[in-house]
Amino acid sequence: MTDRPAEARPSRAHTHEVGARYAIVPVPLLSLETAARRSGLHPDLIRRFVALGLVDAGRDASGRLVFTPAAPAALARVQRLRTGLCLNYASLGLVLDLLDRISLLEAALRRAGMRSDLPPWT
Repeated sequence: MTDRPAEARPSRAHTHEVGARYAIVPVPLLSLETAARRSGLHPDLIRRFVALGLVDAGRDASGRLVFTPAAPAALARVQRLRTGLCLNYASLGLVLDLLDRISLLEAALRRAGMRSDLPPWT
């Protein structure tokens, strides 16, 4: 885990975007409880995902976990992969990285005016 706040680090949910993004106004961060409620996951499971590096989180001034507004979707994605594909925690990070890489490559093809004959599978 890094000491940078969550808004300064790239999120897995946004790794398919190219270039830097800067907020004109401060991005409201979500507490652990809010992220848990919005994603439908137990806070302890979210803490485990953060500890394993599957989901990015920062810390507020009092040391509590805080999340970007995109975190509930990222958390739900991790949970879907874990339960739907019966993936263990060790393989989740690899699968998430591969899916993000596929999204980057597909976006690059679209920007180049080329397209695959197959529809995106993600």
